[in-house]
Order: sequence, then structure tokens, then C-alpha cells
Amino acid sequence: IRYKFFEDPFENGKDGVFGLDLHLMKLVHLFKSAAKRYGAEKRIFLLHGPVGSSKSTIARLLKKGVEHYSRTPEGALYTFKWVKHPSVDAQGIFGAADEIPCPMHEEPLRLIPPEFRSKVVDELTRVAKGEFKIEVEGDLDPSCRFIFNSLLKLYQGDWAKVIDNHIRVKRLILSEKDRVGIGTFQPKDEKNQDSTELTGDINYRKIAEYGSESDPRAFNFDGEFNIANRGIVEFIEVLKLDVAFLYDLLGASQEHKVKPKKFAQTDIDEVILGHTNEPEYRKLQNNEYMEALRDRTVKVDIPYVTRLSEEMKIYQKDFNSEKIQGKHIAPHTIEMAAMWAVLTRLEEPKKANLTLLQKLKLYDGKTLSGYTEDNVKELRKEATREGLDGISPRYIQDKISNALVKDVEGCVNPFMVLNELESGLRHHALIQNEDSRKRMIEMLSVVKDEYEDIVKNEVQRAISSDEEAISRLCANYIDNVKAYTQKEKVRNKYTGQDEEPDERLMRSIEEKIDIPESRKDDFRREIMNYIGALAVEGKKFDYKTNERLHKALELKLFEDQKDSIKLTSLVTSVIDKETQEKIDVVKSRLINNYHYCDICATDVLNYVASIFARGDIKGSA
Repeated sequence: IRYKFFEDPFENGKDGVFGLDLHLMKLVHLFKSAAKRYGAEKRIFLLHGPVGSSKSTIARLLKKGVEHYSRTPEGALYTFKWVKHPSVDAQGIFGAADEIPCPMHEEPLRLIPPEFRSKVVDELTRVAKGEFKIEVEGDLDPSCRFIFNSLLKLYQGDWAKVIDNHIRVKRLILSEKDRVGIGTFQPKDEKNQDSTELTGDINYRKIAEYGSESDPRAFNFDGEFNIANRGIVEFIEVLKLDVAFLYDLLGASQEHKVKPKKFAQTDIDEVILGHTNEPEYRKLQNNEYMEALRDRTVKVDIPYVTRLSEEMKIYQKDFNSEKIQGKHIAPHTIEMAAMWAVLTRLEEPKKANLTLLQKLKLYDGKTLSGYTEDNVKELRKEATREGLDGISPRYIQDKISNALVKDVEGCVNPFMVLNELESGLRHHALIQNEDSRKRMIEMLSVVKDEYEDIVKNEVQRAISSDEEAISRLCANYIDNVKAYTQKEKVRNKYTGQDEEPDERLMRSIEEKIDIPESRKDDFRREIMNYIGALAVEGKKFDYKTNERLHKALELKLFEDQKDSIKLTSLVTSVIDKETQEKIDVVKSRLINNYHYCDICATDVLNYVASIFARGDIKGSA
């Protein structure tokens, strides 16, 4: 399941998360379980993964999401404030204030005394007819409880009058900036941080007004647990917290209670979300004193992305024509950087006949002879730590940025970025040993070979993308195949003579897509049967609809034309006018069909020319 929520519809995809659908689905299932009170509501949700795997981004999205949802009719929340009543002398309770907001923006139904709640809640559930049962648990915070009890005395225990005269219900909009329903806690130096940052502290200025440190009106219920009530609290690098803070976490998760200084346990109702990196999580696993915390924690793995197309989206979000002014990013630059990043995260396949690059392509939905979807699932199952090691997207982003800001005219190509990636490996702090470094450099060579195949293919297609020429070649091939399968002769258009089918022409095309001599008859019959089926439906054959034949025709045309274009003359810099005109046509096709600019089209032609000059003309078209 893919949830559009995680594409960040709130800020036009600014914090969009890609390629983690399965892991995010597990997180959503936890929220559903907690909402239905199956037990997950008593747990800390711990996002666990390597640095730069988008744990913080997911937390940020969740906070943005609840804030946005609280503004909608469906997500409406309500709280209340205390107000004076003109006919009642409540000066001793309210002091100089005409109204007092609930400091922890409590649920108004908590004002109903416990002995009356079940009847009210049952009636509300019956009327609402919703998916979830309405439940009211816990008591008011100390400040509201003090005011309620004080007013109750004035009204001789008539709680209905207290509510009628002194309660005003209002809409609650969650806001991280205003610290309403959304809190964030970050570890600092132990000497400069204590538990009051979580549970609030005494307001010493108000002690003079109310006369006691234990008067709840002289207390600021503004700790992260307090202000996040009814919403969500995020613990950044939660496992780096001092042990003193972890005790507060234990009660907050299991019992949904916190202990403010000088007050009884106080009820809270909020999602507790933490995130941590691998080293801290290993410490938690090995620390016997942390057993209670482990028992209250549900881990959700957030690994690196292992699908190439999803990894590319991460970089395309930041490096695109709208954001990058004055420089062009050559085709495949982002793709090659993303390919290397994903390769460093994959585990070597156990099957000897499968390369790491082929595994990457299978993961990205490409087809490979002999492999089904079930085989791909098996590959994922056997690689349990895949995505938990490797290169971070941040490293890739930094190196693409480096390539962009270097004083190079106009265009950034894959080799510039790959060189940046390689040079940065020498001083990469997170690479654990020399073997890992060597493996990553080897992966760069794999990526460069793949890039070479891609650009050879594109140049070949640009050379052979003369549709009229391909159509003529196709018509000639089909005429010969038809004659061959029907045991007839072919009329020569120039001499008018009937001739035997041109076996040499047919085989020169079929060999381009590895049709062996023993399979040529089957292949030719398949083509004719396909054409016949189209004719029955009143349709004409179009070579573009047959991918294999299209590919074979292009390769054949390229082979016929490559010598006339003399691409290798680019290497010697001796080019006659006719050759230059033909090369310019190829360049314009690269620009129009493959989004090259004039600079990178020239670079690619020179690069492919050097490959052809050394005799390597086999493409991967």
C-alpha cells in the first residue's frame, strides 16, 4: 500500500518520502492498532535505521499531518477554558483573570465525573455510529482539577452548574510553532537539561500570588509531555537520553502518566515517537538495565531505499531545472549517482549467476529471464540487513552539489559527479573499514560500465532513428519473411525479376536480437501470425508495436550507417563537411529525443566515438 500522506501533500512534496512503502505501512498499522486500543497505544514507536534514512522526515511529516488534520472538519478537536460568572464570587479561584485556559488543552469529556461517564459515553457512541468506540479515560490535569474542585464547593457539589456557568468549549488547533499538541525533545548536555523540560516546572513569580509551591496555579505545565497532550511528541535520538529521562518515558508510554514536580501522577494522551541510529539501538539491545524500555518499545525499521527509481526521486526533488539556474544536468547524471548509492546498500546475491546490478534492476521492476516476482521476494527475504548499511542520500546530495558549484561551463555530467563520489570516499567518516571502501570503489566501476552501455545505446538509436529508413528496412524484411514462410519468391523492384528470399538480410536482422539459426523459422512464423491477426481485425502492422523487431531493425540500421557517419573521426579531429553535417543531425536527435544540451551532446558523442575507436561497438539496445 502506498499512502499519499507520505508524499507530503501539505507542502507540495517538500518532505516527500520515497521507496519505503512496506515500512511505512507497518507504521500505519501500528497507529491503527493503537487507535483501536489493541495495546500499541501503550508503546513507544521507535523509528530505527541508518543516518539519513528519513526518520526525522517521517516524524516531521506526522507532525505536519496531525496539525493539518486538526484544522479540517473531520479532524476537529475540542478543549475548554474556565470563565468567571457575574453572579458568583470566584475571585479566590480566578484571581485577577477573567478566564483561565486549560494548560494541557484537555478533552472536555474529562470534566464529567467518573461515576457518570459510562452512561454519557455509551449514549455518545450510539449516536455517533463511528468505526471507533468513544472512550474517556484519565482525570483532569492538576490545575483544572483544582479549579473544578474549588468551584464544586461553591455550588455544593452540583457539577452540572459548574460546567454551565464556568466552562466554555472551544476548537483545538494543533500547532508545533505554538506548542499546542505537538512537542519535540532533543538530548543536550546532561548538566544543562533536567526532567522539568518534559513535565513542567514551578513558576516562582506566581508563588507570591498563590502562597504555595504546591498550588497548581503556580506551576507551568509546559514540559514537552504537557504541551503535546492530545497530539504527538517526538524524541530526537531518543536512546541518547540520560537514564533519568527514560524513567519518565516508561510511565508516559505504559500508564500514560507523567509526574510533575510536587504533584500527583498526571494523565496524558499522546503518541510517543522516537528515532535512533543503529549504534544506539545496539547499545539498547546489549544493556540489561534497559530491559523495561525495550519491553515498551515497538521498533519500525526505516532503511535506505533499495529501488533505483525511488532513490532518483530523492535527488530530482532538489536537483531539477526549476531549482538549478544557469547549469544543465546531463541525462543519467542523477540516475548514475542513485544507482551507485543503491548498489552500496545491496547484499551480494547468493545465486552465482546473478550480478548485483541485475539484482538492482530486478528490485526496480525490470524483467530478467528466469526470474519471477516470487524470485524477487525470495531475494529480499534472504538479505535481512539490506538497506541498513551503505551510502546515505546526504552524501550523494553533497557530492552533486559540489559538482554543480565547481567552475565548469554550463553542464554537469555523470563523470563529474562520479569523480566527486570517489574522491569523497577517502575521508568518509562512516565507512567502517578498508574492505568496505574498496567494495564501494568497485561499485563505481560497475556504474561507469552501465553508463557506457546506456550512452552507446542512445547514440546508436540517434544514428538509426531515421523512421523512413527503418520503415523501408522493415517492409523489405517483412516481404522476404512472407515469401520465405509461404515458399514464394520476392519481386525485385529494380529488375522486375522474381528472386529467392534474401536470407542474408533476414539473418542480419534476426542475429541482432540473438535469434539462433535453429529458431529462425519459429520467429518468422510468429511475425507473420501476428501480422495476420492484425489484418483480421482490420489493423495494419507497425514495427514499433513489436519491441524485439524494433530493436533488431534499429541495430541493423545503425550497423549499416555507422561507417558512413564516421563517428570515429571525432577522435582524430579531422572531419569533412559531409561527415560534420551527419554528426550534427545525430547531435540534434540526442538533444530532441534524450534531453541533452549542446554541450553534453557533444561530450557524449566524443565519449562514444572514443569507445568505437577502440573497437567496442556492441550495444545494449
